[in-house]
Amino acid sequence: MAKRDYYEVLGVDRSANPDELKAAFRKLAREYHPDVNKAPDAEERFKEINEAYAILSDAEKRSVYDRYGHEGLSGMGGMPDISSMDFSDIFEDLFGFGFGRSSSRSRNRPARGADLNYPLNLTFEESVFGVEKEIEITRDEVCSTCKGSGAEPGTKPVRCSTCNGSGEVRTVRQTLLGSMVQVTTCPTCQGKGEVINTPCSVCRGRGLERKTIKKTVSIPAGVDNGNQIRLAGEGQPGINGGPHGNLYLDVVVKEHKYFRRNKNDILLDVNINVAQASLGAEIKVPTLEGDTKLNIPAGTQPGKTFRLRGKGVPFLRSNGRGDMMVLVNVEIPNRLTKEQRELFEELSKTLGSEVLPQERSFLDRIKEVLGG
Repeated sequence: MAKRDYYEVLGVDRSANPDELKAAFRKLAREYHPDVNKAPDAEERFKEINEAYAILSDAEKRSVYDRYGHEGLSGMGGMPDISSMDFSDIFEDLFGFGFGRSSSRSRNRPARGADLNYPLNLTFEESVFGVEKEIEITRDEVCSTCKGSGAEPGTKPVRCSTCNGSGEVRTVRQTLLGSMVQVTTCPTCQGKGEVINTPCSVCRGRGLERKTIKKTVSIPAGVDNGNQIRLAGEGQPGINGGPHGNLYLDVVVKEHKYFRRNKNDILLDVNINVAQASLGAEIKVPTLEGDTKLNIPAGTQPGKTFRLRGKGVPFLRSNGRGDMMVLVNVEIPNRLTKEQRELFEELSKTLGSEVLPQERSFLDRIKEVLGG
């Protein structure tokens, strides 16, 4: 029976690149491998797929095939010897085994420890001015009893008799491509190459014990809600001598009774009465460093904003501070004494009753202060 076109076998265009060829082969090999597919023609299809990939994945043979077809390959030795090809990366990906490549080195190489996160609760003032804060974290530490060996003092781990210390076991499988060696993690020592006959009574063989550690950390001025502070090397210990992970402090700032924050500016709402707004006044407003005087000019309108320079939040990575923005609201009394009512009635006669539309609303002015 005439051979099928190799491109047709793999289901790819003649312009397919090497990655597309490999992807097509992976898909078909998984589908028609005799260990998976029990159809009567699965073995023949699998051989056909391998032959097509062996030719088209070789640049020289593919060039000859593209020009002269199957006949051109007869001068290059006929049927390709697929048993000599390196399919190890493909079959290890598809079926979990390869041609005996050792993975013990990757299993036992040093690895960085896991990172830890800690919620750091701060008051508004602490976030603005910075603070020294004591925290308690729970993490693994090298066992103080066995010094990390996992074995009870006076004993030591011994070489695993199942894998002879390699950390892996190998079984030979006969396949269409020849003998394949399946490498798996040793079930006795879990890949460590050693077993502990007498585990440490404190850490139960882990080599690590859980401890609560107290640390004093310096929080810089100007941190904000949602910021992270990284403490290098304060996370979980590494594996096989690898470095520690990091500890990340997740900043959570408690809301203040009066102050709000907009980037590096502090916002404060204050109420003044009608007389203060109309006639002007000198009032006291709170800041994070105590009360300060603020001059209210005569005729101040609701929504007027006053800027107190340098009374805001310090810049986190540079010098200087933001400002305090004081938003004025004119408070209208909802209860009047008899005398106050008479005075307002006299005042109303002089003010008239004409109503004029506003160009901008009070809400618009507040949005302007907030930057949007």
